[in-house]
Amino acid sequence: MMSTEQRTETIEIPDGLDPITVFGLRDDVLHSIERGFPSLRLGVRERAITLEGPGPEVVTATHLLQELIEIARQGTPLTSDAVDRAITMVRASATRPSEVLTTDIVSARGRTIRPKTLGQKAYVDAIDHNTIVFGIGPAGTGKTYLAMAKAVVALQTRQVNRIVLTRPAVEAGESLGFLPGSLNDKIDPYLRPLYDALHDMVDPDSIPSLMAAGTIEVAPLAYMRGRTLNDAFIILDEAQNTSAQQMKMFLTRLGFNSTAVVTGDISQVDLPSGTQSGLRLVQEILPGIEGIEFAYLTSQDVVRHRLVSDIIDAYERFDQTRPAASRKGARR
Repeated sequence: MMSTEQRTETIEIPDGLDPITVFGLRDDVLHSIERGFPSLRLGVRERAITLEGPGPEVVTATHLLQELIEIARQGTPLTSDAVDRAITMVRASATRPSEVLTTDIVSARGRTIRPKTLGQKAYVDAIDHNTIVFGIGPAGTGKTYLAMAKAVVALQTRQVNRIVLTRPAVEAGESLGFLPGSLNDKIDPYLRPLYDALHDMVDPDSIPSLMAAGTIEVAPLAYMRGRTLNDAFIILDEAQNTSAQQMKMFLTRLGFNSTAVVTGDISQVDLPSGTQSGLRLVQEILPGIEGIEFAYLTSQDVVRHRLVSDIIDAYERFDQTRPAASRKGARR
């Protein structure tokens, strides 16, 4: 039960920091704090914010404001979305939002890509400290996008000589031969999400020459068989649609001075009935091996529209109410 003891705290905006960067345009930041702490009363006077209300809420909100001031001081813009995520962080753990929201991964095409949630920060850190990372979570959690950003950084800083992007074209199945165009034309729709992320981070005009030189390669998973990938940053996307044999084949392509990131959503398996997902199985085989880490993201890490997170949670609740046999048949 929350304490009813009332408390008042005043937080001063440091000299040299424009109060608008903390308050937000049209006081957007303050309005977000008010929504996140409905039991508090906020007062604003020149360079100061006063918080009044139940003691524990004042303490938490004070910590939040101190973190927001630090984020603004480091030059990261404060938006309503960023404040909402910071509120979630200070309520959920001792992690400092300023350590998450100011972590720059790569600056590309006029903007800086950063993790936006605690789970995303843990995922990025895992990529920094391991050779193989499995990023597992629902749509919209940034699994592929953040992995792509780390790949671009590795290439720019000459940690690797090339980027290899791959995904299974499971959805095509036997119908691939009936699609119009050349083999590349037929496969392109299944690789398009990788191209889209790449275009966000690399000058589009330079991509054809990089691909022609082999510095960036985008190919179906079947093209990986028989190869050894040295000095490369390799991303396997949609890995829930690999078979157990395909997953083993991919993981054993890893060469010297290479990093592999495997991403997927185990709730969205499109494999034929009776085929076990390689991503599901690998979670039972590889845990505990040094240099390999599993990073799990949840609906709390979704960075799309707020409703996407709510939809994911609703489906999970629905799935939990179904008989086990029904769930197994639906997910395969």
